[in-house]
Parts: sequence; structure tokens; C-alpha cells
Amino acid sequence: MNDDNIQRIQAQFAAFCITVLKNEKAKIHNEYKKGRETEKSLSEMTAAELFLTATSDKYFSEEHIFEVLGKPVIVTDDLLAKAISKLPKKKQEVILLYYFLEMNDREIGDELNMIRQSISKRRNVTLTKLREYLDEEGFE
Repeated sequence: MNDDNIQRIQAQFAAFCITVLKNEKAKIHNEYKKGRETEKSLSEMTAAELFLTATSDKYFSEEHIFEVLGKPVIVTDDLLAKAISKLPKKKQEVILLYYFLEMNDREIGDELNMIRQSISKRRNVTLTKLREYLDEEGFE
């Protein structure tokens, strides 16, 4: 290839790039225009509309920490935490280990020095009591 061909190809490529950039610029301007037409500034909103856009974070506001086998278990629902706290310690441990620390019956039995069947029975009986308590309190 000679220098004239290289310069011609470079000029064509430069023209192509300029066209692509102009098209992208036009596309972005159109998107901004559509946004300005559909968006509403905060100063134009009524108090009711502003209220609908508001949100509040609940970080740490409803955290209840139980300790099981030296491990913290966090329960974020007040009613559920209250129901769990009403259980005897051994039943609390089984529920927290199974549902919150995701241990199976065999692992829980090993930790608590109990047989797997006893853990399963304790968990099922405790779940029934928890359901009854939560039903009484109107939990859905």
C-alpha cells in the first residue's frame, strides 16, 4: 500500500468515526429531551407527591440478637423475636440453629449432644407453638 491509499483509508475511517459520534450525540440529546418532558422537578411536586417518593431505612431499628452456641443470631421482626424469646432456652436453640444458622438436625444434635430424632421432634413441637402464638398475635 502506498501513502496515498493509507491516507485515504484513514480519512474514510475518521469520517466514519465522526458520523458515529454525531449520531450518538443526537441520540443522547433526544433521550435528555424525553426525560425533561416526562420528569417533574421536586419544586413542582405537591406535598402528597413528595410523601409518596419518601422512604425510611430501618437499619438496626428492629434487630433482636440471640446468642446460640456462642454465635449471634439476628432476628429482624419484632413479633417473631418476641415469640422466640418466650420459648425455653433449649427450644430457642433448636429453632435458631435450624432456621437462622441453617444447620440440619444431625448437626444440631451433635452440637447439643442429642439424637437427631429428638431434635426433629423438638423442632416440630416448637414450630407448632410458635405458629399458635403468632396466630394469636395476628401475624400473617
